[in-house]
Amino acid sequence: MQLAPDTVPVETAPIQDKIEDAARLVQPLVLERIDSEAASRLDREALAHQLGPLVGEIVAELKIQFNQREQGELVTRLLNDMMGLGPLEPLLADDTVTDIMVNGPKQIYVEQRGKLVLTGARFRDNAHVMSVAGRIVSQIGRRIDESSPLVDARLADGSRVNIIIPPLAIDGATISIRKFSKRAIDLDVMARQANVSPEMATVLKIAARSRLNILISGGTGSGKTTLLNALSQMIAGDERVVTIEDAAELQLQQPHVVRLETRPSNLEGRGEITMRDLVKNALRMRPDRIILGEIRGGEAMDMLQAMNTGHDGSLGTIHANRPREALTRLENMVGMSGITLPSRAVRTQIAAAVQMIVQVSRMRDGVRRVTSITEVVGMEGEVITTQELFAYKFEGEAADGRLKGRFESAGLRPAFSERAAYFGLDRLLLDAIG
Repeated sequence: MQLAPDTVPVETAPIQDKIEDAARLVQPLVLERIDSEAASRLDREALAHQLGPLVGEIVAELKIQFNQREQGELVTRLLNDMMGLGPLEPLLADDTVTDIMVNGPKQIYVEQRGKLVLTGARFRDNAHVMSVAGRIVSQIGRRIDESSPLVDARLADGSRVNIIIPPLAIDGATISIRKFSKRAIDLDVMARQANVSPEMATVLKIAARSRLNILISGGTGSGKTTLLNALSQMIAGDERVVTIEDAAELQLQQPHVVRLETRPSNLEGRGEITMRDLVKNALRMRPDRIILGEIRGGEAMDMLQAMNTGHDGSLGTIHANRPREALTRLENMVGMSGITLPSRAVRTQIAAAVQMIVQVSRMRDGVRRVTSITEVVGMEGEVITTQELFAYKFEGEAADGRLKGRFESAGLRPAFSERAAYFGLDRLLLDAIG
């Protein structure tokens, strides 16, 4: 069994060290000899065309022995530092990389095909990491320094970024990037990738078309946002959809979408706009559906009230490891709203508002799977009652390390069959349940 992470160097270490050493010497001389203001107006290709001969001259002056390939690599490195995010640029361009994790200047991990991999990429020093971190946050009008050492941001392509620096990060600045997927993944693609069975994909499509309020539950990096995007593709084009997120990353295809994003407080501790503020405001915007990127606090109460007052078909995600745990967490979050209600009253609200919980997990072979589709049926005494329609049954491990298992239907008639019949989808639903 392989316990240590794989190592996939971006370049061989000696070549990378040689180019890094050269970049440290060449970059100040390049900046002295070019018109920075004029260079800032050029696109990458035009700037590369100008830098090539100049770098060649400087390399010759410094008597650095470089072949043509190494010199081209040096120009690319300088361009990445001047216009991009330095050593992170090749990783951002690699479609097989889904997450990038910088732990100080000399350690950059990626998630590649579901596995954690140590790359050969590195920064020159802590100042280089801080320079790139500053460039990221400045693009969205924020700052990162000792007075504001923790920032959530996003890149121009929509990728989500978290940055935390000393003194909070003891071993140096840490940058975590959740890359924005360039291709929209729908439920059919997920079925082909064995993230769900074709029957489960059909049931989820019908649930979204039938305007069920659906909660997607899972751990960090389990694929909640990907599934939320896939479900959102079932929303009709004539509906007004309001999305609420900490960092906008949903990729809705509908023409009538209003995207709202929270805002942290300023250095004086003022101006914060919370998820709860935005949910309250969204209710005044005549939405047909509300999509909450992540439910994690007092906004749970406002979301439940919205679901119970005509905004059916709303979607949200929550951090939980099992459907029942998702309901418990939702109940606890209602308590964070400051509104004091008896437990039974809260559970009654939840049972009336949420109709389905979809549990998604990243399993130890790196594959993300929908492990449960559970309906919320109602209340029995003090307890919210549920029934599981589908579950993933683990059966073992194949020789290549992939897990073996099957998606199994419980064969139960869904409680939302009548609702599906209203939309003319009941026959299709019953066939999928089998």
